[in-house]
Amino acid sequence: MAKIGNIDVGDFPLLLAPMEDVSDPPFRALCKEQGADVVYTEFISSEGLIRDAAKSVMKLDIYEKERPVGIQIFGANLDSMLRSIEIVEASKPDIIDINFGCPVKKVVSKGAGAGILKDIDLMVSLTKAMVAHTHLPVTVKTRLGWDHDSIRIVEVAERLQDVGAKAIAIHGRTRAQMYKGDADWKPIAEVKNNQRMHIPVFGNGDVNTPERAMMMRDEYGLDGAMIGRACIGYPWFFKEVKHYFATGTALAPPTIQERVEAARRHLQMAIDWKGEVLGVFETRRHYTNYFKGIPHFKEYRTKMVTSDAPADVFATFDEVLATFGNYQFGSSL
Repeated sequence: MAKIGNIDVGDFPLLLAPMEDVSDPPFRALCKEQGADVVYTEFISSEGLIRDAAKSVMKLDIYEKERPVGIQIFGANLDSMLRSIEIVEASKPDIIDINFGCPVKKVVSKGAGAGILKDIDLMVSLTKAMVAHTHLPVTVKTRLGWDHDSIRIVEVAERLQDVGAKAIAIHGRTRAQMYKGDADWKPIAEVKNNQRMHIPVFGNGDVNTPERAMMMRDEYGLDGAMIGRACIGYPWFFKEVKHYFATGTALAPPTIQERVEAARRHLQMAIDWKGEVLGVFETRRHYTNYFKGIPHFKEYRTKMVTSDAPADVFATFDEVLATFGNYQFGSSL
């Protein structure tokens, strides 16, 4: 049974990864309904928070039905990170997560995200200070290292644990790899197999089928899987993994009706949360996966991702239901 601090997260929990412009409240709600055990917010800039930047502050919105939920923050300045903790605590999350893994240049160039992998001592001292500054459990998300020649993740994880981190999620790539190549889970297993480690070690990267999730659990012996790209526009992934764990068989894919209903709810929740313009715009990235695998679908997908008015997108959903309502996944029209 994995525990993050005093929070029981179950046997081999499935965690929704913090993803920029993806892991917002509407999407987290859908993933939670489909079996995500722990959800994380999009990463939030500590500098943005202490300057009261509207976009950063909005990302603090969390809802009771999401719990346990972690708010993820990033930054490289100790004072800013400590001040942001006080702001984050006011939102009453269950967990505070530190992003030491984002490979994006604009984050790394400031020494934040994966940029801090160049300075392990700073990474450890920052974590230690944050742990001391809050009563909430602090977790860390990171990568294997800056590049192939600087992978010291076994030592790094142990040091983070020793200064009070309550769990660590490790993406099986270096910063140099970005999202290219295959994720390497072996170094993550080495962290887990370190006799001194007693906090949960979660794997991340390329958990894109139920079989891969089972491999992470049974062959690599990790404590849980953090799911990222596999669930974008496909919140059912969590349910499919759990079904596979329980039965050893694949769950039937969601029907057209279920997909349209999820897309419709997703868009409506997004509009309710962030207004029509952003709600429509930021939900677009999900539509390709909501309706993946349907032949002759391009015309409808184009409408979904180019329509600016909510009414037009909702009308397209109605068209999809009318046109493809009887389509069976795994068959052909």
